[in-house]
Amino acid sequence: MRKGFTLIELMVSIVILSIIMVFLYKSYAELNGQNRIYKEAVDKIEKIETIKQTVFLDLSMSFRETIMILHQDKNADILFFQSSHSIHDRIHPYIGYIVQDKKLYRIESLRALKVYPLESNVDFDVDYLGEVENFRVYQGQQDDSLYLVDISLKSLERILMKIKSFS
Repeated sequence: MRKGFTLIELMVSIVILSIIMVFLYKSYAELNGQNRIYKEAVDKIEKIETIKQTVFLDLSMSFRETIMILHQDKNADILFFQSSHSIHDRIHPYIGYIVQDKKLYRIESLRALKVYPLESNVDFDVDYLGEVENFRVYQGQQDDSLYLVDISLKSLERILMKIKSFS
């Protein structure tokens, strides 16, 4: 009557276990690679959606009579207005969208923004939205509360939104 395993049986079981571990490791490495790809895609979508939401809330909650569109060049506009939307916990902040060195910035201030370059006495918070190829804002001809915003950010999809100012 045999009470244990032979050396050959142990070696065969270790080889089988090693082969299984190699396949598990390859599957794990492949899964990590796929997760990295999906994370990059999700981060890209999240950035686009955050920009869309911010621009939409800023303009839809803006005070129509304060909106100023300054045409900087054929690919960039500057947009100043007052809104009841804030991402820096201000009450009725003045908001500006500025393209400088092909970078789109959102600024938020308690003082009115009327000219570009900005006055030196204006305190504001700056949010970098990304490298931009195109930032244009068009006001509706029949309805002056309707705006078309066209944003082309590098390495992201184009954002084209029609926004109605409700105030």
